[in-house]
Amino acid sequence: MRSIQVLKGNVVYAQKRTELTCVENGYIVTKNGVIEGVFKVLPGEYRGVRVEDYGDKLIIPSFCDMHLHAPQFAMLGMGMDLELIEWLNKYTFKTEARFADTAYARRVYRMFADALIKKGTTRVAVYSSVHRESTHVLMEELERAGVTGYVGKVNMDRNCSDDTRETTEESLLETRRFLEECKGRYKHLTPILTPRFTPSCSNELMAGLGKLQREYGVRVQSHLSENRQEVEWVKALHPDSEYYYETYEKYGLWIENTIMAHCVYSGERERAAMKEAGVVVAHCPDSNMNIASGFAPVRRMLEEGLNVVLGTDIAGGALLSMRDSATSAVRTSKIRWLLSDKKEDFLTVAEAFYLATSAGQAYFGAGPGFQAGDALHALVLDDSRLPETRPLTLEERLERLMYFSSDDTIAARYSEGELR
Repeated sequence: MRSIQVLKGNVVYAQKRTELTCVENGYIVTKNGVIEGVFKVLPGEYRGVRVEDYGDKLIIPSFCDMHLHAPQFAMLGMGMDLELIEWLNKYTFKTEARFADTAYARRVYRMFADALIKKGTTRVAVYSSVHRESTHVLMEELERAGVTGYVGKVNMDRNCSDDTRETTEESLLETRRFLEECKGRYKHLTPILTPRFTPSCSNELMAGLGKLQREYGVRVQSHLSENRQEVEWVKALHPDSEYYYETYEKYGLWIENTIMAHCVYSGERERAAMKEAGVVVAHCPDSNMNIASGFAPVRRMLEEGLNVVLGTDIAGGALLSMRDSATSAVRTSKIRWLLSDKKEDFLTVAEAFYLATSAGQAYFGAGPGFQAGDALHALVLDDSRLPETRPLTLEERLERLMYFSSDDTIAARYSEGELR
């Protein structure tokens, strides 16, 4: 017999990018963790089923973090006065080298997975380190905590520290072994190819990863046009490529659903190539500010029809909460608005909420908001302990909870239909 679950509360979600859908005192019905529908009045066929009544609280979709580095959880808040390349060399590679020790990886990744769920993130596209065994540790800890999504073993065979550098052959063999070991091993986690970025991957390694992609049909994630120094470095490494994106394209890694993080300096031609190929832009505003990369043209990307999602990019981003990432996206878009003499519109809170929820959900094959047929991923938000003010609309209450992002405002978390 199928298990029926009914949640009651103020249901708020973003069916469209520009507006919120609010169902006051509404119901979400699931069967075996899969959404049957959102209802203003509970259909008669569900009468008599026990209702989990959350009263005046808000029920929203849980968050999708579409770009973050799990081993960097150990170095949150460090090196924030440095730019990208110096930051990588001084802090990041040294931190990631420690994940050769699987016991150390277990301690850090357990804390990391629990922190994600605590902050309301249930879907991720996440980087591990170059270490295959520790990448499995990460996946085990994410599965235990209830975090779903894509996990990648990083590839690097040049321009990194000696203790994180792989040989080209080793990197490809370990990646193939990782892909084979993932078959049937995880219920809600999938491997993803993860060349760190063009400067750290030789032409031979990129070509080998392209072959693995075609053989296994896996998705790809990497970085693109994050920092001016990085962009110039790529030009020097690939003089035959006029644009950064071509250093992925020529090896078969620029394909539909490839996630490219940052894209701060992606010009008109590069953005057009993203749209044509179906590449996804992972906007990471907090990171772009912290390590002084710049302000991505998100409004322009959206108007051009690009698929934009949000990421925290820890530890370049120093905040693991996707609510903070969303409000940071609003703030950085306002800087671009001011610098454009108020000609380039800034993001609204509703749009940022859409990018943090529905836009990310699409990458996992789910519809926007609470779509019938999708597994339930939801948060119950409680604003009863916030300072009293005038009566607020549900839209205003959500806006307040997005900016007031403390963990204790999350009263319940659901991932894949299960209470976590």
